[in-house]
Parts: sequence; structure tokens; C-alpha cells
Amino acid sequence: MTNLEIPSEHSGATFLEGQLLVAMPRMTDRRFRRSVVYLCAHSREGAMGLIVNQQVDDIDFGALLERLGLPDGDDTGALFDLPEELAGLPIHRGGPVETGRGFVLHSSDYFADDSTLPIRDGVCLTATLEILKAIAAGKGPKQSLLALGYAGWSPGQLESEIQANGWLHCPADPDIIFGVDNDAKYDRALAKMGIDPSHLVSDAGHA
Repeated sequence: MTNLEIPSEHSGATFLEGQLLVAMPRMTDRRFRRSVVYLCAHSREGAMGLIVNQQVDDIDFGALLERLGLPDGDDTGALFDLPEELAGLPIHRGGPVETGRGFVLHSSDYFADDSTLPIRDGVCLTATLEILKAIAAGKGPKQSLLALGYAGWSPGQLESEIQANGWLHCPADPDIIFGVDNDAKYDRALAKMGIDPSHLVSDAGHA
């Protein structure tokens, strides 16, 4: 991964942006089975989001910085010497599109004028190397989720999938987005809608 960018074709989107998509049991695409997706943008031109409950198993934050060869900014060219809790930060599988591109969902206490996109309710998206350096230096946002790749939908595609009962949707919850227990996020998102996962059948309607 050498470049971190927000897909410009999705900028300025509205409608369901800032909400969570929760995959229905009937989801046939294995990449999205039991997935919870935070919608970063949604408009007539399409939609873009990040899966927040799938972790990449073979790389963590420390390994990502090493792969990128990011210096620590002290003019020596040395790499960051990360404390264990930072080095072990998980990297999420944001989606199947452009899996070499990185994105950071984060709280609004970090904001870069030229590169941070505010989404809704204090959740922002930044896709630059600078935010990775800030996190590594202990100057990043209080809450963050690092992801490689994203989920994208063409015009009308997401609406069709929702109408076909492929997805439920509900307002986002920062505790779900940034929570550390990925395995629990799916059930927690359903519980937020008042749905008992054991009672959810494949032909249920959408929220």
C-alpha cells in the first residue's frame, strides 16, 4: 500500500451515510456474511462503506508501518518504535474493493483540513499516511478503526439489495464501530434494532 485516498466518486453523498448496514442471514456473498458495514457515503451515484467487524489476520499496525516504511519524523529516517499496545492494533478488512488502499474511521478529535471527511455524529474518515504517523506518535484520534479496502455499490445497487432483504440498516453506534470485540458486533447491531439473532429468519424485512 503506497497511497491512501478517499474515493472521490463517493464524495458529497447523503441518505444512509453514517448508518450501519447489517447483513441478513440470506446474504449469499461470503465476503459479507455476518458483516456490519459503516456507510461513509451514499448518494444517487452509489455508496461506499467499511466493514467494521472483520479483522485481517496476518497484519497489525506495527507490521503495516514496517511494510510502508514510514519514518518517525525525527529526521533520522528511523522507523517508529511502537509500544506493544500500538503495535498490536488490529487492521480490518474494510471490503473487497481496492484492498491495497487504507482508510481510518475515527473520532472527530483528530481533523486534517485537507484530508479529513466528517461523516456524521462525530465520526470522520481520513485516508492519508499522516494520520498513521499521528497514531504511531500517540497524537492520533482517541477512537479509530484502521481498514484495508472498502465496500462499494454502483448507482441503485445498495437500494436494490436492501429492498431484496439483503441488508438491515440502523443509526451507527460508536461503541459498535470502534469496539474491540469484532465477534460481538453483529449481534450488538441487531440488538440495537431490538432483534434477537435467534429469531431472525432469512426472509425477514428490513429496518
